[in-house]
Amino acid sequence: MKNTIKEIAEALRSMEDDKDPRIHVWEQDDRKGVNRLIKSFRTRLERVQKEHERFIDMTAFEMSARENGYKLIAGIDEVGRGPLAGPVVAAAVVLPDAFYLPGLDDSKKLSNTKKLELYETIQQRALGIGVGFASAKEIDDVNIYQATKLAMLRALGEMKVSPDMLLIDAMTLDIGIEQQSIIKGDARSVSIAAASVIAKVTRDRFMTELAKQYPYYRFEQNVGYGTKEHLEGLKQHGPIKEHRFSFEPIKSFKNE
Repeated sequence: MKNTIKEIAEALRSMEDDKDPRIHVWEQDDRKGVNRLIKSFRTRLERVQKEHERFIDMTAFEMSARENGYKLIAGIDEVGRGPLAGPVVAAAVVLPDAFYLPGLDDSKKLSNTKKLELYETIQQRALGIGVGFASAKEIDDVNIYQATKLAMLRALGEMKVSPDMLLIDAMTLDIGIEQQSIIKGDARSVSIAAASVIAKVTRDRFMTELAKQYPYYRFEQNVGYGTKEHLEGLKQHGPIKEHRFSFEPIKSFKNE
């Protein structure tokens, strides 16, 4: 007796590979509904396999560091270099050796829902996490590049573990720990990608709270970037201390 299409659909949803012998039977089924289900199942498996391969590729820097004897490898990344307001936020994350988290990627490529999902998993499974802020005033005082370094050093200082190797997104730090600067590291290293997610969610939440104090800038939507609504708020209310006065057009407001 043939399985119903509903029964086949439910069974396929629970399968993570194509080793179940029933799949071969269903592939011989001449019902169009079953054919569509099998095609969809094969597509899903292919997508999962590609994601697995991409993730493994993103562990290359961590694997190399472990082969060279390093045990606690921290990925470091920042968010918030470009906005007109708010801090630059950095995160440092040490992941366990056997860490696997499909979908982990540069936070800029992720939906808000996916970022939050990954954020919670990283919080639960990481061996160590540190977050560091550099304020708008500090950005004005020392420039955004140096403020980014400051935030990264503070993130390291907040960690409960002491990493022996750092993988950093396109930066080097003046600190006595072995390190590797990786261009576009948030898309090439799982540790840096994890740090990217932690930093992004943390900063977004900070800007959402700031929006409650200053609703006219719409920080909950633009997180400090110079959107039309943000610029309109500046025209009507002027800048606040969380704005970066070394950035245009904030600098022009200061000189008016």
